[in-house]
Amino acid sequence: MDDIIGVTREFTVELAEAAYRQGIFPMAVPQFRVYTWHRPDPRAVIPLDKFHISRSLKKSLRKNSFEVTYDQDFLGVMMGCAEGRPVWIGKKFFEVYGELHKRGLAHSVEVWKDGKLVGGTYGVHLGGLFCAESKFHRLTDASKVALAGLVERLRERGFAILEVQYLTPHLKQFGAVTISLREYLKSLQKVLAMECEFE
Repeated sequence: MDDIIGVTREFTVELAEAAYRQGIFPMAVPQFRVYTWHRPDPRAVIPLDKFHISRSLKKSLRKNSFEVTYDQDFLGVMMGCAEGRPVWIGKKFFEVYGELHKRGLAHSVEVWKDGKLVGGTYGVHLGGLFCAESKFHRLTDASKVALAGLVERLRERGFAILEVQYLTPHLKQFGAVTISLREYLKSLQKVLAMECEFE
């Protein structure tokens, strides 16, 4: 990737928080035992007032067959996101993001069906910014329901930015767009000063 701005062997809670505050996020490269730090240009965000829900997702939400909770099983959500993708969500990531969660700087959205965790998403929260890290599903539409639940919570709590790193066709269907790194960093300073509560 050409957006890597640094490589370290160290990965701590303090490094992670400082990075997010500068518009940077980490990934792990376990085969080399290093962490790469990324700052893409452009940056993908989902405007909270323009989140798009497809007809099929509306149908799933109307059926109300899923239960959505917040911060009830952060570890379980991370484990779900790591299934089949152990490359960058490794042991150290569980430690660092788990500690961020304990400090109120990372949160999860859980989707349940018949008492079982079937989907979810997690990310980092600083001020009025939420940086979505990953999501997963074990049943059709469960990760989409998690994203819809996240957007609903962020709207309720007055958040300003939902950042999703890279624009993909999957995210585009929800209304994700790209903005220049310069614009993102300019907005970041104002957003970090906001006082938004996730819970």
